[in-house]
Formats: sequence, C-alpha cells, structure tokens
Amino acid sequence: MKSDFFRDGIASGWNHIDASSLSGDTVLEADVAIVGAGAGGGVSAEIFSKAGLKVVMVEEGSLSTTRDFNMLESEAYPALFQESASRKTRDKGIDIFQGRCVGGGTLVNWTASFRTPPATLKHWEKNFGVAGLGTEELRPWFEKMESRFNIKPWDLPPNRNNDVLRSGAEKLGYSWGVIPRNVRDCRNLGYCGLGCPVRAKQDTLVTSVADALVNGATLVSRARAERIVMYNGNAKWLDCVAMDENGIHPRKTKISIRAKHFVLSAGAIGTPALLLRSRLPDPHGLIGKRTFIHPVSVSGAIFPEPVEGFYGAPQSVYSDHFLYPDDGKIGFKLETPPIYPVMAATKLCGFGVPHAEFMKSLANAQVIIALNVDGFHAESPGGTVALKKDGTPVLDYPITPYVWEGITRSLFTTARIQFSAGAERVIPFHQYSRPCKDFGEAEKMIKNLPMEVLKAKVVSAHVMGGCPMGGDERTSVVDCEGKLRHAENVFVFDGSVFPTSLGTNPQLSIFALTARNAHRLLGNGDK
Repeated sequence: MKSDFFRDGIASGWNHIDASSLSGDTVLEADVAIVGAGAGGGVSAEIFSKAGLKVVMVEEGSLSTTRDFNMLESEAYPALFQESASRKTRDKGIDIFQGRCVGGGTLVNWTASFRTPPATLKHWEKNFGVAGLGTEELRPWFEKMESRFNIKPWDLPPNRNNDVLRSGAEKLGYSWGVIPRNVRDCRNLGYCGLGCPVRAKQDTLVTSVADALVNGATLVSRARAERIVMYNGNAKWLDCVAMDENGIHPRKTKISIRAKHFVLSAGAIGTPALLLRSRLPDPHGLIGKRTFIHPVSVSGAIFPEPVEGFYGAPQSVYSDHFLYPDDGKIGFKLETPPIYPVMAATKLCGFGVPHAEFMKSLANAQVIIALNVDGFHAESPGGTVALKKDGTPVLDYPITPYVWEGITRSLFTTARIQFSAGAERVIPFHQYSRPCKDFGEAEKMIKNLPMEVLKAKVVSAHVMGGCPMGGDERTSVVDCEGKLRHAENVFVFDGSVFPTSLGTNPQLSIFALTARNAHRLLGNGDK
C-alpha cells in the first residue's frame, strides 16, 4: 500500500472530523473559523495556526489523500470536483470545473502559477480604487508564496501537446513563454488534475493544510457552511450541516462553530452563496454580482504522429501574445489542457461517427484553449451568483456579443497555430463544426459557425469575483484587506474579491493576496 503521510498524521493525533460520521450535533470553539481548505483557506489556516491561534477549517468536500489518487477519472471527478465535474451555468451553456475537497482547486488544477499581470493591478487601482496592491507592493508576497509552494518555471522539455503551442507560435511570430509550476520532485506523469499520486504537486493539502494540523488546527471535512449568524454587527457563529458519505446530500447533523473571526475562502461561487444564505447586510446589492470566469474556447487537432496529451506536465507553455489587443477587443491567453479520455469524450461536441473517430485518434489529438479575459469592458459585465430553492448556488453568465467576438477570434488563432505546427485536421469544439484539412477551410467554417449558447463549447476552470474589493462601499463588498463591509469580524480571502478576471490562472494571486491580508489581520503589517 502506498505511503500516505497525511493519513499517518491523522493516526498520530491530527485533529480531523469527518462530519459524515458524526452521531450527533457538535459545537466547536475557535479563534478563527475558516470556510474552505483550498488556496485561500489553506494559506490562512497555516498563518493563523502558526501565530498560536485556535483554527477550525470547514470543507464541504471529502478528505482524499495520496493513497486515494489512482489517476482514474471515474474516481477523481465524483470525489474531488463540484457536482462530479459537471457543474454548469444556469442555462447549461458553460461547463465549470471547480474543486470540492481538502485542497480545493489547488489539488485538481494543472499547476500553472502566474503572478497577477501588472496591467490588471493598474486597472483595479484606476477603476475600482484598489489601493496598496501595486506590482512592487505585492512583489514580496509573491516571492514568499513562490518559495512556500516551490513555484518555478518548468525546466524539462514540454510534452508534445504543449510543444505544438510553442512551435506553432514560433513559426507565426507569436510570443510564448514557459509556465511556472508549483511542484517538487515531479515525475512528469501528467495526471495533476486528478490528485497527485506521488505528492509532487505542492497543493495546500500537502503543504499549508498539513502544517496547520501540525500546529493544532482542526479540520472538519464533508461539512457544508450554511450561514453566518450576526449580532450587533459581529458574526457570532457559523452554522454548518454534515454531508452524507458521498458528499451529495446534507444530513440532519449540525455543526456550530463559535469564533472571534470568520474567514470565507469557499471560492467565487461558494463564498457569495454563503453570504446570500446568511442575509448579511448588502445595501448596494453587490454580493454575487460581477462574477467572472475567463470564458474558454477549445480547439482540437489531429496530428500524423502521437501527441499523447495524457502524459507529461499538463501545462508548461503559454502565449500572452493576444492578451492585450490595441483595438479595445477582448484579449485572451493561450494554454493547453491535458487530454484525459473521459474529459475529452464529454467536452467534444457532436455524436455518433465523428465523435467516435476523434476518440479513436485520441493518442494523436492535441488541444489548445483560449482564456478570454472578461471584466475589463462595459460589454463584459460578467455574471451573477444566485441561490436555487434549496439554497445551493447557481451562476448566471450571459455571453455578450463582445465576448462571442473574442471566442470566434480565438478559434481562428488556435487553428492557425495548430496547422502551423503540423496538424492534419483541426476541429473547433462547436456543435456544427467538422474536421478541416487546412487553415483556409477552417477559417471559412469558423466564420459561418453560429456563436450561440449550447452550440459553441465554452468551458471554464477559473471563477473570480462576486465579492469584489475596492475603495468605495458603493462598488465593493470588501475593502482592500478583505474585510467584509458592514461586519466587523468577517473576512473574504479567496478569488471572489477580484474586481475583474485576472487574465491568468488565479492560484498564485490568491496565495499572495491571502498571505498579505492574513498577516495584516494579525497586525504584522507587510512582514
């Protein structure tokens, strides 16, 4: 049986409560109650527990550890992702990948770790009054988190899937770069998105959450945070409900956590939903609004030689060549995803013979994705997190003509890159697309594809906003240190505080901003 230091830690006395196994209601006391055990929650828990505070972490998902990671999609999606990796927007038009486990998105992402682009920080300062978060002011926090999570540019040759992006971009004169990854002693297996089976990925499970438990913190898994109870402007306790063993249905068992401070790190859908359920003061109706996702278009290709996109570092090459257009149109970042069989089969458009033919050629398949950067233009207002009748969240995200134009333009670009790198056929992921043998054919087809919901395939793994920070309470839910307005002891430390999307993968931005704000809450300033 595989060695599992996390299970060994629990056996030695780490404080872990699996709420699905509780036989009765439970009350816990803490200095700091933290909702979520991903990027924001993990970093917060480590910092506060190291300072000697009594910390309780609440995670809706399960505790899965190294011993559970078998590189099998059939096991990973139900265990580690929201809605078994089938979460969608209300209109079913956009697939949303989000982690739901101890480690959160850091456990299931593909390790890309970028600093917040300077242009994004400048936009926030100018348009949202975000103060104290310039490039130089954040630099020490980025450096600390890069050291903590061993974030460095990947120093091995890219797998063929990523090398297509590099070689095609080079031939066309497009700029490209090497992706920094949060790994240590990586075996280059390629299954980072299903939980690292060799503990190489430096996610919060094996780093900050583990260290918080060493410091005496308590972890409660399979517990859904239902509401925060306020009295005289202060949060007094957090009401949670135990989930069943499968993590699907809430049980009758309740967990109440009484604390001095409450940190919300449930992500940009979960945190606004918790605030909405709690009916906390929101005089300007901002909670859940301006939620952004980097709407992603997908372009597949078939090469004459094996690509085997299911092996090797999933993301090691990127291109920001189209990130900042001069004409005011939406920009996009280019990356590649891993090509896992189930993921490919479920995201590929069409059915019958064309679908089967693509799957037969899976070893020769290559995919490029374009992350459209929403939130920087009036015609890209984002979406809204709301509550269903049962209190669970749903995201409304209308795709505007401005965003559709970017998606169309990105499909032209990705097809051009794939053909330049030697593709035999290119297949944009759209219900009415067909394999094209050259760029001229692809260009003509893409121009005539109807860009509509449920026809064009749009996906996202980056949810941001919904509790934006800023200098004016009329346009922001939290201040620039993450403190919730109209509540003295509630803080939001996750990607929901971003006033727009980032224009890059959000993991490192959440690490750095959380570290900065957690230290400020402790009174340590910028130490």
